[in-house]
Amino acid sequence: MNITTVATQPFTDQRPGTSGLRKKVEVFRQPHYLENFVQSIFDAVDGYRGQTLVLGGDGRFYNREALQTILKMAAANGFGRALVGLNGILSTPAASCVIRKHRAFGGIILSASHNPGGPAADFGIKFNTGNGGPAAEKITEAIYRNSLAIDEYRSCDADDIALDRIGSARVGEMAVEVIDPVADYTALMEQLFDFERMRALLSSGELSLCFDAMNAVTGPYAREILIERLGAPAGSVIRDRPLADFGGIHPDPNLAHARDLVARMNGPGAPDLGAASDGDGDRNMILGANFYVTPSDSLAIMAANAHLLPGYAAGIAGVARSMPTSQAVDRVADTLGLPCFETPTGWKFFGNLLDAGKITLCGEESFGTGSDHVREKDGLWAVLFWLNLLAVRGESVAAVVRSHWRHFGRNYYTRHDYEALDKTLAETLMNDLKARLPELVGERFAAGQVEQADDFSYRDPVDDTVSSGQGVRILLAGGARIVFRLSGTGTEGATLRVYIERLETDATQHEQDPQIALQGLIDLADEIAAIRRRTGRAAPTVIT
Repeated sequence: MNITTVATQPFTDQRPGTSGLRKKVEVFRQPHYLENFVQSIFDAVDGYRGQTLVLGGDGRFYNREALQTILKMAAANGFGRALVGLNGILSTPAASCVIRKHRAFGGIILSASHNPGGPAADFGIKFNTGNGGPAAEKITEAIYRNSLAIDEYRSCDADDIALDRIGSARVGEMAVEVIDPVADYTALMEQLFDFERMRALLSSGELSLCFDAMNAVTGPYAREILIERLGAPAGSVIRDRPLADFGGIHPDPNLAHARDLVARMNGPGAPDLGAASDGDGDRNMILGANFYVTPSDSLAIMAANAHLLPGYAAGIAGVARSMPTSQAVDRVADTLGLPCFETPTGWKFFGNLLDAGKITLCGEESFGTGSDHVREKDGLWAVLFWLNLLAVRGESVAAVVRSHWRHFGRNYYTRHDYEALDKTLAETLMNDLKARLPELVGERFAAGQVEQADDFSYRDPVDDTVSSGQGVRILLAGGARIVFRLSGTGTEGATLRVYIERLETDATQHEQDPQIALQGLIDLADEIAAIRRRTGRAAPTVIT
């Protein structure tokens, strides 16, 4: 094998965010940019020589070209084997599944998740470790330090391999296997859920389903499981072909971007269950006929009903949620006597808890839920969970949710996103808000009295590491909350996210529009942070 050592210079903008490095395609296509980051990954970890690396992505623009580059670099750096998804495709949860099943050293996933794709849009790359989950902060920080000091990277002279057929090849001395990206994942789902019961429900027409793959990676997975294995009619899965630009849509499964599905679920003859997943398959949205399930409620309902499903019938060890996620699951955990952990945003923070057996289910308000079956959030898994639950309970989506509210109370919840803000303006707003925190405690507003105001800090109960500066929390009397944080998933400007919630235990008050039920707190959030005055925005970009 002819290994080449290429001289390079550092880029100063390669610090990974909560889900790896995300930039515009044109940034990644700069000479040496992708290579620098990949070499920085390899230099940040030890013990991979002769080991297996899993590779794949969500099929967005630049995916195939980047995979060929990474294969040559992996061979030059000493990996013994690479497992690559057919056509370069692996959903993020499926990549985690493959890493775990084949005991790989780790994996590189090419995705910018729910961000738009195409030549002028976004691209991303992240490293997952041998447990199948995103690299811990100590590794991502080491990658960043390496990226600031790099002066060379290693590759090899080799032909590109064919990604469009399953089979074996070699890149230098490294064996490459192009694998079925769906098979291992499907087998895992069959272990967790009652496929017979779901098949009886779907194939008989007793329950109708519409799954929107949003022209993204879950299309092949949904076709195989929902149609081929479970017998749903062919039209039950829409936009099921992964496209490099996602067909020009924003592949984010929320009320704002999955408009076609939302319209279908709120029209005449709406299906019984509607669902969507995102660019890389790790997010989900659940809908009933004329009914929307918030991700926070979905997690809480899963925790309350997990014992009804085969994979979780023995009980769950505990639950976890990201700090901005509503406290609905906390109420379930308290009732069931389960441990409940509050972590920073970012799936990597759930990894230690899952590996230590402290939790079984976890989730984030940003349309992500998952369990200990993999170490990533998992969109299609969540859909199958709901489908299996509906089959067991024999109720509609709306009936399941309303029953939950009657028992546990309803946590009214909303998230307001202000996207593409000037970065300096957004950081100044947050810094000024943090400076005000001490004086806010005890202050009375029309919406209530502030009992606690802080910048959230998390101490990991497994390895004792501390993550500070994770978001501003304003906690009011009676349990209402307002949370402010800057998102780390965008590639353009800054995104300010404002999360607002309050508990309502009176069942006669459970049918309000959340924006109306939370109006007083919405006004208070603007009053405290002066968002409209500082940003010049009359309203959020996206409300979920």
